[in-house]
Amino acid sequence: MPTKHDLLAIGEVAARSGLAPSAIRYYEAEGLIRAERTPGGQRAFPRHVLRRLGFISAAQRVGLTLREIADALASLPPDRSPTKAEWARLSRTWQRGLDERIAELERLRETLNSCIGCGCLSLATCRLFNTGDAAAARGPGARYLLGDEPGDVLPGA
Repeated sequence: MPTKHDLLAIGEVAARSGLAPSAIRYYEAEGLIRAERTPGGQRAFPRHVLRRLGFISAAQRVGLTLREIADALASLPPDRSPTKAEWARLSRTWQRGLDERIAELERLRETLNSCIGCGCLSLATCRLFNTGDAAAARGPGARYLLGDEPGDVLPGA
């Protein structure tokens, strides 16, 4: 149990984490972090919340959803800073997903120019890559950006 000297007011947490107090309250409401209440009803956060907030910020920067972040944080102890081994175990669980996202971003980088390079800005009318909107038969979304190749789609299909 943290002592009152180990607890930080929301303003201190905001200043140290670089997050707005509203974001901190939101993360608390979502169960990502926990605060205690002072006798006056104010939030008081244990110092280890700063690590969790740093983790949340880093995870969001790499594109993880709050649900993914919450699931990961649920595997960590809620009442103390995780050990190095616990952080390492958690990071290993994300390796595959991050590798897939990196591959998706690389595909986007390589194909984005061809998708908008001709100037028509429309896969529905593009005569170079999507004659007759044949890519629609493969499913919703920007099919070529999702990894389909123009040769995978038969014209008029």
